[in-house]
Amino acid sequence: MDNLSSLNVFVRVGEASSFTAAGKQLGVSASAVSKSIGRLEERLGVRLFHRSTRTVSLTPEGLLFLERCRHILSQVESAEAELLQAQGAPRGRLRISVPSVGAMFMSRLAHFKRLYPEIAMDVDCSDRFVDVIEEGFDAVIRTGQLADSRLTARRIGACRKIVIASPDYLKRAGTPRKRADLLKHDCILYRYPQTGKLDMWPWDGVPQELPASAIANTLEPQVCLAEQGAGLAYVPEIAVRQQLRDGRLVTVLDKHVTQELVFYVLWPSSRHLPSKIRVFVDFIAEQLFPL
Repeated sequence: MDNLSSLNVFVRVGEASSFTAAGKQLGVSASAVSKSIGRLEERLGVRLFHRSTRTVSLTPEGLLFLERCRHILSQVESAEAELLQAQGAPRGRLRISVPSVGAMFMSRLAHFKRLYPEIAMDVDCSDRFVDVIEEGFDAVIRTGQLADSRLTARRIGACRKIVIASPDYLKRAGTPRKRADLLKHDCILYRYPQTGKLDMWPWDGVPQELPASAIANTLEPQVCLAEQGAGLAYVPEIAVRQQLRDGRLVTVLDKHVTQELVFYVLWPSSRHLPSKIRVFVDFIAEQLFPL
C-alpha cells in the first residue's frame, strides 16, 4: 500500500508539474510530497524529475514511468470499483476528457454529479488527442470514430457547423454571399493541436483554404474574437446558441455549409465494466443531446 501511495503522489506531481499543487490535491505539504518523490527515486535508482527553484519537469525516465503508473492506478481503481459495485451506489474517481466544445456540456455533467455524488469527476477539457489507455482515462467524448481496437464507442449525438460573425463586423465589412467573398474577409481559423494544420472550411462539400486574420487552437478564443468583431469564425452550432439567441452573433452562408460533427463516447473495452463508467456512458448517451 505504501508503494501505491508513492505512485499516486508521483502521478499527481507529474500531471501538475508542481510539488505544491500536488500537495494541495493530496492534502499534504509540498515538503512531504518532495520527500515522497525523493524516497521513490532512491528506491528505483533513477531521477524522475528535473528540479529548479521555479519549475519541476519530468525526465525521459519519468515520462515513461508516468504512463505505466497511470495504467497501474487505473487498474487498481477498476478492481476496487468491481468489488464495491455490489455494495451500493457507483463511486470512485472518474477521469474523463471532453473537447473544448465540451464546456457546453458542463451543466449536464453537473447534473450527473448530483445524481452520483460519490463519483469524483476529474475532467480534462482540451482538443488534444489523448491516449485513453496509456493516460488512464475512464471515458472520453470526441468527434468522429477513433480507430483503436482497445476502445468501445457509442454514438451520442450530432450538431452542424456554422459560419458566424458579429453584426458590427458585417456592417463594417459587408456580408459574404458566395464562396469567393471569403477571400476578402477576416477569417478566424482553428489549428488542430495534434497536427498543427489549419482547419479548412468546406463549402458545398469542397474544402477551402482561407487566409487567416487570427488563429486559435481551442474554441473559446474563436468565439470571443468573433463576438468582438474580429472577423468570421467556423464553429459548432451548439457552442454559440446563446449568442445567436441574443443577437451578439449571426450566421452567414448557411446554404453553403453542410458539415456535421458526430460525437461519440469512448471507453476502454473490458469484460467487467466498472459501475462508475457504465452509469456515465448511459447518462451521456441518453441525456447529452439535444443540448
